[in-house]
Amino acid sequence: MATSAPPRATYRVIDAYNHPHGGRILRLRLGKGEALRVKELKSCVMTARAPDGREERISVDGFALFGGRPSDSRLARTGRVDVHTTDEAARLVDVGWTLAGPA
Repeated sequence: MATSAPPRATYRVIDAYNHPHGGRILRLRLGKGEALRVKELKSCVMTARAPDGREERISVDGFALFGGRPSDSRLARTGRVDVHTTDEAARLVDVGWTLAGPA
């Protein structure tokens, strides 16, 4: 049986709120690993882990643009990115969770 590769990046959720037009915005800060490129992060499936150990899989639909358009250089420099997801499981994700990906 093949084992999956470990995630390249782990992000901490530093803010989470409902998007006014549906879905959820998650503000992420790079915790471990190398920041994913914008192209890799868009449409990426990530594993969300709660502080109590519960896990959910969510997919990134796009980016919140109120902080400016995301770029690879900004992600590498700051390690922060705001993502948008419409998965039902994302409603559970809150501050203190971690996202690892790609899953």
